[in-house]
Amino acid sequence: MDLLHLRYFVAVAEELNFSRAARRLHMATSPLSQRIKDLERELDQVLFERTTHRVELTPAGAALLPMAREVLDSVNSIPWRLSEAVRPCRTTELIGIPAGVHPDLRERVRLLEETCGEAEGARGAVFELRRWPGTSADLVTGVRDGRLALALARLPVADPALEVIEVMRERLGAAVPADRFADRSSVTLEELKDLSYTATPYDALPAYFEEIDARLGHAGIKKRIRINTADYSGAAEVISTGIAFSMTMLSEKSPMHRYRLDNVTVLPVEDFQPSLVTGLLFRRDRAADGADLAGLISRARAIFNEPISA
Repeated sequence: MDLLHLRYFVAVAEELNFSRAARRLHMATSPLSQRIKDLERELDQVLFERTTHRVELTPAGAALLPMAREVLDSVNSIPWRLSEAVRPCRTTELIGIPAGVHPDLRERVRLLEETCGEAEGARGAVFELRRWPGTSADLVTGVRDGRLALALARLPVADPALEVIEVMRERLGAAVPADRFADRSSVTLEELKDLSYTATPYDALPAYFEEIDARLGHAGIKKRIRINTADYSGAAEVISTGIAFSMTMLSEKSPMHRYRLDNVTVLPVEDFQPSLVTGLLFRRDRAADGADLAGLISRARAIFNEPISA
């Protein structure tokens, strides 16, 4: 039985009009009518009752319609079913993202996500990369445990099982009361001594900020205000009152500047120029030749090859 005969039959059965069915099939009415007669002859069944004014399905035609639709649906689905059968399996992997990631670095993450639509893994897996938020400490643990394929994390990170690539270095400045330092383009450590240094809890900050705290103490800045909120918003509230300062990203493009209030400005410190370094990290064994993430990590190396400075 020719599949075309079934297509012709379904078209006529759905239209119940030979002329409309012929237009739908982009053919003339006479050949269509002849094909239906051929099908009826082959099946030894009358499929349509034809009169001058109407066309109706016979009981045999009504019984054949769902069978024909099922056959045609199966045939029509062959291309995508075959594509699904031979395509590599898709695996969702996670990349950890800490708070306050610079938009230039986010753009590289987006590029990596876009390139994950091709076969990557040792078994031909196709990776779909999704972002996963967390503190740097949590993200390092996630990579080590295998829950995360990759992570951006604030350095330093010391773990022999992990490989770390420096991907961005951001200069830090002092967030200070704007009215107190009006028309200033920078400040000195001496000018900060009568303010309290404030920061969010260390478990919500990169370990590097502990070093900054110690260096400020050695420079003679002794007063401290500890904020219990898990982001920079609490520090901004205290700074805006005029009694405190904090250290944050100097670049205007940094998302940390979204927390700035009206009476808060960020200025470079002339005699103190710390930088926050962000690294891309992954497990060495998962990046080795033939390992499950070798292809994904190879792409990440290429995209994050040149460190960004801000």
